Amino acid sequence: MSTRLSKGGRLIDRARPMGFTFNGKPMRGFAGDSLAAALLANGQVLMGRSFKYHRPRGVVASGSEEPNALVNLGRNARQEPDQRVTTTELFDGLEATSQNHWPSLEFDVGIVNNMVGKLFPAGFYYKTFMAPKAAWKHLFEPVIRKAAGLGTAAKEADPDRYEQAYGYCDVLVAGGGVAGLAAALKAGAEGKRVIVMEMTPHWGGRAPVDGGLIEGQAPQDWIEAQLAELRKLPNVRLMARTMVAGLHNHGYAICYERVADHTPGDGRPRHRLWRIRAGETVAATGAIERPLAFAGNDVPGVMLAGAVRDYIVNWAVSPGDRVVVVTNNDDAYRTALAVLDAGLTVVAVVDARDRAAGELAQQVRARGVQVLEGRGIAGVLGGKHVTHVQVCAQAGEGGVTETLDCDCVAMSGGWSPVVHLFSHLGGKLIWDEAAAMFRPDASRAPTGPDGAVLVRAVGAANGHLTLDAIAAEAGLSATVEAEAPITPVWVMPAGAKQALRFKAFLDYQNDVKVSDVELAAREGYTSVEHTKRYTTLGMASDQGKLSNINGLAILSDTLGQAIPTTGTTTFRPPYTPISFGAMAGEARGELFQPRRRTAMQDWHEAQNFHWEPVGFWRRPYCYPQAGETHADAVSREIINTRTNVGVLDASTLGKIVVKGPDAGKFLDMMYTNMMSTLPVGKCRYGLMCNENGFLMDDGVVARIAEDTWLCHTTSGGADRIHAHMEDWLQCEWWDWKVYTANLTEQYAQIAVVGPKARQVLEKLGGMDVSKAALPFMTWADGTLADTPVRVYRISFSGELSYEIAVPANKGAAFWEKVIAAGREFGMMPYGTEALHVMRAEKGFIMIGDETDGTVIPQDLGLGWAISKKKADYLGKRAQERSFMASKDRLRLVGLETLDGSVLPDGIYAVADGSNESGQRNTQGRVTSTYYSPTLKKGIAMGLVVHGPERMGEVLEFIGKDVSVKARIVDPCFYDKEGEKADV
Repeated sequence: MSTRLSKGGRLIDRARPMGFTFNGKPMRGFAGDSLAAALLANGQVLMGRSFKYHRPRGVVASGSEEPNALVNLGRNARQEPDQRVTTTELFDGLEATSQNHWPSLEFDVGIVNNMVGKLFPAGFYYKTFMAPKAAWKHLFEPVIRKAAGLGTAAKEADPDRYEQAYGYCDVLVAGGGVAGLAAALKAGAEGKRVIVMEMTPHWGGRAPVDGGLIEGQAPQDWIEAQLAELRKLPNVRLMARTMVAGLHNHGYAICYERVADHTPGDGRPRHRLWRIRAGETVAATGAIERPLAFAGNDVPGVMLAGAVRDYIVNWAVSPGDRVVVVTNNDDAYRTALAVLDAGLTVVAVVDARDRAAGELAQQVRARGVQVLEGRGIAGVLGGKHVTHVQVCAQAGEGGVTETLDCDCVAMSGGWSPVVHLFSHLGGKLIWDEAAAMFRPDASRAPTGPDGAVLVRAVGAANGHLTLDAIAAEAGLSATVEAEAPITPVWVMPAGAKQALRFKAFLDYQNDVKVSDVELAAREGYTSVEHTKRYTTLGMASDQGKLSNINGLAILSDTLGQAIPTTGTTTFRPPYTPISFGAMAGEARGELFQPRRRTAMQDWHEAQNFHWEPVGFWRRPYCYPQAGETHADAVSREIINTRTNVGVLDASTLGKIVVKGPDAGKFLDMMYTNMMSTLPVGKCRYGLMCNENGFLMDDGVVARIAEDTWLCHTTSGGADRIHAHMEDWLQCEWWDWKVYTANLTEQYAQIAVVGPKARQVLEKLGGMDVSKAALPFMTWADGTLADTPVRVYRISFSGELSYEIAVPANKGAAFWEKVIAAGREFGMMPYGTEALHVMRAEKGFIMIGDETDGTVIPQDLGLGWAISKKKADYLGKRAQERSFMASKDRLRLVGLETLDGSVLPDGIYAVADGSNESGQRNTQGRVTSTYYSPTLKKGIAMGLVVHGPERMGEVLEFIGKDVSVKARIVDPCFYDKEGEKADV
């Protein structure tokens, strides 16, 4: 059984003992232990139960490929399920509990599933839960929901802190082994910005465990020397405990840093999610040892051979006193030697090959260990831990030839390069028949638009599985004790009884067996992707790191074809799971949707204003004075603005800069009218539609320079429109030279509106704001009140209006200067409701009021804003469909009630006749409705069938307990000629 060895353990500090609990049982470990090592050192071989059959399971690996040993960590608010004991660092006070069993880990009633396992073959759920349909709700669904998942999530809010960060580099190195460190040092010495990420706490990969010499030095000494050199370079950053989780287009990497998992409560964030832009990524991610498929290969105590020597060398843990090594390659003989060096017993080496003549095999024989050539494992005996191994002939018949007494099985089916990162960007793989592995094809590596390679694999990830081969690739010299050749993948000995195949597992976590894949092939699932989904092979949290190649071999053998013909499944990020906390970062509580503040927020709060939510912003609805209702305040603000001068905080308007040689072409596609012909210094109103032709935004576009435009969007719409622009640039027009940036929060924008607006600006002084110098729909840079400004002559109220943009850090001070200068002219601030009423008086549309996702510009009488010159824009072809071009669509009109009252918002105009349910037919609806203090009556806009052709017609609007008659009129109620704005 597992114990702590008295000597060795290169990663542990015996001077720092640590206490922890497993299922409430107190245990002891050392600083530097993984939880897996500490559990094994305490004799805890049984660590969990499998998902489907509830079979006893123990640790099988030593790294992130571990499929079995998943536990709940912590308790109450800090309980986190499905944590790998192999990647969890031990800390004092750690609490862990096993999963997926009841009432206890040692006695689990769910084991009954294993006893009737033949009733649950691959795809049984597709065949079983078909009928009767009534059974779904009361029988199938409750059972499935209760059985789903492994661990239990915490119900309380997570008290820990998480962060997100950004980084940039020329070279991102994923992996801190020999190949990764060599690549980093080479790039760093060339002056490139380098970030090196190693997902474990330790540098060097497998080299310190497996031995040899690098440049005449022991691997650990060479590694320390390289790290020292790298730390001297200011252009290199070393990041341990950080995983490159996924690679995406344009050198975009998502990375996951486990900052304080091992030091809880030290004040640091627990996890940090990194977004890295890298010119090139070097995948130095190593290789993963493959298990072997034999009956009982999941019994606790059956482990990967490389993991066995990891536990011995790194943590001084004996996985077993009597070890049987089963292999198809020489590498596993290193494990036999490590076991012997630790003073433990190697019962035998079972080698599938007819002849094991390598140097390592000879060394093992020389130490008195029997090597059984041409043999395989017929079955492993034992329930909750290994007790015996049955040996059979690898080829032919004959059954069990002998039984070996042991408590640990170290298996090795060869090694598979970790090709995930190379594949994330579409890199292609090639099958290496000699080594029985898929490795990256450098001739088909992922490249960018300029043809530069985005990711390249090095070291074991590139198929170089020995230290001397890895060193040679890096331009180093290395020697190894003996070569360890890998032979083709071995699946299952022919001498094993077919009946035992039920217990030969491929995917440990999902309980996928050899027989399941064979059944899938027989039932027509010849595509590897279909087999994956039918059997759930590789769909567990380990994402098939141990199971995929063996599964491909079984499928290929059953189909009678070569493995490369079958192909591989798709590798998708993340490489290992990422916590939800890291994904959310600081977006929680009040920061989940941070409330945005304009530069003038403090001033507004001091004025007894009334709030209105606008997206993430909170804008002043109105500024009621003593004794005023909100309606009174709105009326006063409108009358004062139209009579004297008003001031509005318009900072929430979206401001997106679009720049580049192809910016004009891009904006011509984004907007329905021409933006490429807009002269510098001019403004133009534009409409933006989605690809379905529906109006999604409007705003004023200003041309700032020959290659630069500034696009204004609706308040609260900047993020959405910016994302829309980037979506098209990245996915469809990726080769256009266009840059966009959302500048909404970089500028405060102040609208000075009304007949006396020019007088206020002239008093501020600093630039000519006359009509001659600054005509309507133009802009100019200058200075007002000693403040750098950009002034736009645009109007959403129908009055003389200036919208003044200033840097956000100067916004509050400039606002105060405007207020002070405007007092003698009767200036008052006005809020969003006055803004809405004044725009409705002018017949201007509001996105979200006149639009609902089904409205096109033609419905709103905005055909004049659609270019007749250009061939295309987003939505053009959709608008030409018969339904979109129909004359029977609802179109925009103005509405006036006969009695001057205000129509209810959203109320429908009824038509003759009724539908099948007895409801009156409708012919239109109200989109915006207000009381106009300017006109002293209710006004509204609405969408009505054939509306513009029905001027003067009276419609009946019916709502709940309401019936109102209104006349169809022109939607512009005030200053139709636009004279007041163009003065």
